[in-house]
Amino acid sequence: MQGIAGSPAKALRTPRAAGAAGILAALPLGGAMILVRRAVPHQPIGAAAYLADAAGHHALRVALVLLPFGGIFFLWFMGAVRDSIGAREDRFFATVFLGAGLLFVATLFVFGAAADAFLTTIGTMRDPSRPMAFWHYGRHLTLALLTEYAPRMAAVFTLTTTTIMTRLGIFPRWLSWLGYLVGLVLLLVVSHVAWSEIVFPVWILIVGCFLIAAHPRLISADLPNK
Repeated sequence: MQGIAGSPAKALRTPRAAGAAGILAALPLGGAMILVRRAVPHQPIGAAAYLADAAGHHALRVALVLLPFGGIFFLWFMGAVRDSIGAREDRFFATVFLGAGLLFVATLFVFGAAADAFLTTIGTMRDPSRPMAFWHYGRHLTLALLTEYAPRMAAVFTLTTTTIMTRLGIFPRWLSWLGYLVGLVLLLVVSHVAWSEIVFPVWILIVGCFLIAAHPRLISADLPNK
């Protein structure tokens, strides 16, 4: 007789796979966010100063390399988490969970494309007195995608994931409270406090480590009582 989430062998793999995917997603996402904050100043500076910031340009290029891998591993994390939930998932929360996660990845990739175009155009500039308007537009666009739109989708994903895992008894109380706190920060605070978007990859990392550490207990909860 199989457990509610599938066979014992499948139950053995999915919590650990979800945890590994979470860690693999958190590291490049967090690294990319830190590098973007380093490369794109929150406060306006002169175009001449930015054009001379070779270290900032290099940081942005590295961030754009990390970003697609973060998005890919995040999709794997979503799939592994949903697979570990199995037939117990609530259709309403599952729909919001999937929609928010996919929109987060889509916004993240749009941000990457916009930042790459901005960086490429900046590299062609020779006279810093001419591109001031475009430079401010590009800086604002990249920051808006990073601090306004992607975090809102990350907030919805965090809140729905926390709600699902709490209702199923997978998350302990401290992790549930942490998830709701992170979701509220991403929803209400992120556009006003610089660097606060970093709480999302940190939360994914914590969830990933928890799923790996707690997977024997999760497996025993999935197996049928004899």
